[in-house]
Amino acid sequence: MSFIKNTLATIGLLSLILIAVSTAKIKSTLDAVDTFDEKAIDIYSRFIEKTISSGSPVDAMIVKIKAADGVTAEDIETSIRTISNELNIKNVGELPLSKQVEAMSGQAYRYVKIYLLCNAMTAASMLNYNDAFASFLPCRISVVEDEQGALWLYTMDLNLMIHGGKSIPPALKADAIKVRDTLNEIMRRSAEGDF
Repeated sequence: MSFIKNTLATIGLLSLILIAVSTAKIKSTLDAVDTFDEKAIDIYSRFIEKTISSGSPVDAMIVKIKAADGVTAEDIETSIRTISNELNIKNVGELPLSKQVEAMSGQAYRYVKIYLLCNAMTAASMLNYNDAFASFLPCRISVVEDEQGALWLYTMDLNLMIHGGKSIPPALKADAIKVRDTLNEIMRRSAEGDF
């Protein structure tokens, strides 16, 4: 009888310790989340929903727009170059990936071209805040021909960077939102063949 009593007492003590540790971890997590940007929970909720629906976290991290019927890769290229210049974001490079694949494989490959865009002063502000932002630089818009021949424009969803953690300084946040909105405008207008 004494053995059962001691075993139950030990289980009870271990349960209390487990509850105390779990409560402390939950409180610590909630305290940390309280310091996050006011939109963080919404951003992560959408991220989780997109990941579940697509099965891919990569799909959840991007914004994509299908090009309108009749809009060609050349139209999109002209649009991206023209609109980027209009909106004062510098085109700092282009990677004609499909041409590179064709040159290396000797076989035709569907159209893929990546445009590298940057506002140097915003980039510097991001780096001054956190060097890890270098992984987001420069911003990219990719034009990809899918397996059915339709053209799509892709970019990273910068909302994760802007709102996904502790609030970034207001001036940096305003600049980052402006870059996000600029990229989205370039994509939207380019997908329509606007230039």
